[in-house]
Amino acid sequence: MISGPPPSTNQSVEELLERFTSGSKRQRLSLVKTIEERAEELAALAQAALASFDPEGDDWAAGWILQVFQRHQPQVLPSLLSSESSGWFSTPSAVGIDYEPLQRDLLAENFEEADRFTSATLRKLAGPGAEQRGYVYFSEVHAINGLDLVTIDRLWTAYSQGRFGFTTQARLLNALDGRYHSLWTRIGWKHEGTWTRYPGSFTWSLSAPEGHMPLINQLRGVRLMDAVLHHPSLAARR
Repeated sequence: MISGPPPSTNQSVEELLERFTSGSKRQRLSLVKTIEERAEELAALAQAALASFDPEGDDWAAGWILQVFQRHQPQVLPSLLSSESSGWFSTPSAVGIDYEPLQRDLLAENFEEADRFTSATLRKLAGPGAEQRGYVYFSEVHAINGLDLVTIDRLWTAYSQGRFGFTTQARLLNALDGRYHSLWTRIGWKHEGTWTRYPGSFTWSLSAPEGHMPLINQLRGVRLMDAVLHHPSLAARR
C-alpha cells in the first residue's frame, strides 16, 4: 500500500514541515531525522515553523521543533520565546508558581532536573505539610489545583514527543487494565522484581521507556500514583 512519498532531500523544508505538522504520530516520527538534518533551513523559517501550533496546547511537534533549535540553532530561540515567561508554551498557575525552570530544563532535555522540579512543585501544591515532611500523602492530592497539574503535564508531553507525562502514564495503565504491578515494569520503575534505584539507574533521556517520567515516589505505594493519575483535571485530558 502506498502511504505517500518518502522523506526526500528533493523536498523543500517547507514541504517537509507541512507533512510533519499534518501527519499522524507515526508519520511525524518518520520525518524527524530528515528535518533535523536540515535544522539550518528550518531555523530560517523561525516563527513560521511554529505558526500552526497553539502555545496553550501540548502538541509535541512544537516542542520537538524548539528542541531542534536548542540543539543546532540556539540563536533563533530568543525571537521565539515569550518575553514574559522565557518559554514558548503558556504556563498558567493558579497559585503563582513560575514554571519557566521546568520549561527551560525540558527544552534542554535536562530531564533529571525537570523531574526534581516537578517533585518539589507537587509538594508545594499539596501544602506546607507535604513540603515539611518531604513527600505527598495520597489524601492530599485531591486538593492540588488542577490548572497547575495540567500545566506540568502539558510541558512533559510537549517536550518528550508525547512519551512522558501523567496522561501518558494513565494511558499505559489503562492499556494494562489498571494493573500497577505491570505498569512499574512497563515504564521502567521496576526490573525483575527490584525497584529501579534513584537516581542513578533511571534513564534521564528520550531513550527511556514510555511513561518513565515524571517520577512519583513508588515507595509511597499505589494509592499516591493512583490519586495523581485520576485527578479530575488530568482525567479530563485523556
